[in-house]
Amino acid sequence: MCQIAKVSRAAYYKWMNRQPAEREVENQQLVASIQHLYTQVDGIYGYRRITMTINRQREKEGLTKVNKKRIYRLMQICGLEAVIRRKPKRYRKVKPDYVAENILAREFTAEKPNQKWCTDVTEFKYGNGKKAYLSAIIDLYDKSIVSYVLRHSNNNELVFQTIEPAIQSLKEEEHPLIHSDRGYQYTSKFFKRMIDDAEMVHSMSRVGRCIDNGPIEAFWGTLKVEKYYLHKYESYEALEAAINTYITFYNNERYQEKLNGLSPLEYRVQAA
Repeated sequence: MCQIAKVSRAAYYKWMNRQPAEREVENQQLVASIQHLYTQVDGIYGYRRITMTINRQREKEGLTKVNKKRIYRLMQICGLEAVIRRKPKRYRKVKPDYVAENILAREFTAEKPNQKWCTDVTEFKYGNGKKAYLSAIIDLYDKSIVSYVLRHSNNNELVFQTIEPAIQSLKEEEHPLIHSDRGYQYTSKFFKRMIDDAEMVHSMSRVGRCIDNGPIEAFWGTLKVEKYYLHKYESYEALEAAINTYITFYNNERYQEKLNGLSPLEYRVQAA
């Protein structure tokens, strides 16, 4: 092992026989106190309250107080953070580059594939309060998921990576209407340019009217009830695998009464 690590035998034995520094010993004791307190309060304390609680105990024992930055760093090393909901960030409203009319007008049926699409982004949680975001496009003809992307951040790239392969899959004569909400990704100049280049029509929900984008909202509900809420996902990879498995099942094997007992892709093939 010393040869692999390129460490001399003398250095190895020196490390084995070394005496830990006073601060290192104190950090180990602090970590033990942090982990005990964190378990005791079911993870509801963040680094500030953990610092206050530990310092109260240290005062009783005649020890010097520790800085909250030190507690924060030790908690990060241990992978500990408060499980309670944080205060939402206050975002400055940004004026959209452009806004489209609600052309879809809740007409959630289509006569053929790739005539009307709806798109949106939803949030998932995994591990200890971490978040992932799923962007998808649903075809109103058969309610199939045309394209979807899961990422760590809800940003322009997430939406652009969702629509690009969907546009590339279109035939030359296909120019679907695409409906979205008024999220900043969909009101950007770059998104409008992508829509215009594909000769597609953009429709947007009215302010505060989630039902204007009903089909994709319904799919989010189905996905979460039938898959997401049934399990706890400790990692991003586990969540990603579950979503991939479910959408494959949904498109190919989940039979729907409204589609004459066929799955979305079976119904699509039958139409072709």
